[in-house]
Amino acid sequence: MVAIFRNEVRAFLTSLVGYVVMGVFLTAIGLLLWVFPDTSLLNYGYAELSPFFSLAPYVFLFLVPAITMRAFAEERRGGTLELLLTKPLTDWQLVLGKFGACWFLILLTLLPTLVYYVTIYQLGNPVGNVDSAEVAGSYLGLGLLGGAFAAIGLFTSALTDNQIVAFLLGVFACFLGYVGISALAGLESLGSAAYYVGQLGLDTRYASLGRGLLDSRDVVYLLSWIALALWLTRWRVGSR
Repeated sequence: MVAIFRNEVRAFLTSLVGYVVMGVFLTAIGLLLWVFPDTSLLNYGYAELSPFFSLAPYVFLFLVPAITMRAFAEERRGGTLELLLTKPLTDWQLVLGKFGACWFLILLTLLPTLVYYVTIYQLGNPVGNVDSAEVAGSYLGLGLLGGAFAAIGLFTSALTDNQIVAFLLGVFACFLGYVGISALAGLESLGSAAYYVGQLGLDTRYASLGRGLLDSRDVVYLLSWIALALWLTRWRVGSR
């Protein structure tokens, strides 16, 4: 599993695509938070990073499938998946190795954004007038959300041998999990069941962690999404 992890990370970081994906994310977030006046933190008037944590999941909808799309699709297209399956590796080791690499790359992409926290910390009046607990909870939620998107993207990559199709399926599946369920909860026909449907959405649990109150139920729920998507991926790989 460690060998799979290292190989995936090395393949991503030695390719132009890897740096383009990371660069696009950081550039897009940087422009939205510091340049465009409608979303600029400098015009926000408060020493907090809530605009960043509100925008980041929507950028993740495209960033994470771009990272995961080649995980299994490229292996199937090149015929190397069968070769991997003949190695002394279990299906779970293969899936977890690739998932760990994708999640690590997502967290690595988030690492430079800590500069935003330092900047807001210094811009506070007085200096340090920022809710650090809220920021920490939001980063935890964003990291877990990235893991959930990575697991979903890994599953969609295992469904096809075309990276573009895997990317589009990944974006659609992540969109359903983050936006679609909450939108469904808004239907009047659901009545009193709307609340319970809304609680199933990834955005609800992510927003809860972003309030700075660490609730184990939110963490477990996001981890459950990861576990379910990984189980489906393992089932798909094992079915071959």
